[in-house]
Amino acid sequence: MNARARPGPTATPVHRVALVSGANRGLGFEVAHQLSATGMTVLLGARDLDKGLIAARRLAGAAGEVVAVQLDVTQQEQVDTLARWVDITYGRLDVLVNNAGGYYDHDAHASANDLAVAQVAMDTHLYGSWRVTSAMLPLMRRHRYGRIVNVSSRCGASTSSGPHCVAYRASKAALNSYTRTLADELDGSGITVNAVCPGWVATDLGGPGGRPVERGAEGIVWAACLPSPAPTGRFFQDGQAIGW
Repeated sequence: MNARARPGPTATPVHRVALVSGANRGLGFEVAHQLSATGMTVLLGARDLDKGLIAARRLAGAAGEVVAVQLDVTQQEQVDTLARWVDITYGRLDVLVNNAGGYYDHDAHASANDLAVAQVAMDTHLYGSWRVTSAMLPLMRRHRYGRIVNVSSRCGASTSSGPHCVAYRASKAALNSYTRTLADELDGSGITVNAVCPGWVATDLGGPGGRPVERGAEGIVWAACLPSPAPTGRFFQDGQAIGW
């Protein structure tokens, strides 16, 4: 009599955890909304925790839990505290969307000697993304899986030029360079690092006239949910590769 084969063990589905910085309004809020709709637990990062709590309450009832967390990406101690909390609470982080930003200095010029806006733009877009990513990477390395998405702009592309938005343009170009460098370092680790341009969207930063924020967020969420094997070290808009 032939022995009956025993069924193999059933793999337990992985429950993904995502962190989105600058998520209490605008593009970040919509990214958190769309990620939570996939069933992920979403940590909604906000500098002002009260505003974050209000935003998270608006997403109550989503397929995935949305938890407001205080996160000022310019404050190293706050970033490190959050990383420890995520480790203790969830033991993992699968998706990181570095969205915190602003500082669209349209009327500024490169010849100006006032660097105040440039300094805060770099501290948020480049160094803020760098701080948060470095703090969260051990949680991704642990499971050899991660999707890091840096929200950038075509203004930061090497082919983009113009006399305006110097701080915004320079800081996004620096973020693009960081994206490529980190992607090369992590190649083969299971952790992908990509930049995404959401396009001109109708937010407080973009102003009226842009496309719906939902459309801009879709490309970010697409990059955050890429199946393995996934591209890394690329610049995308609406799911299509664009030039650096």
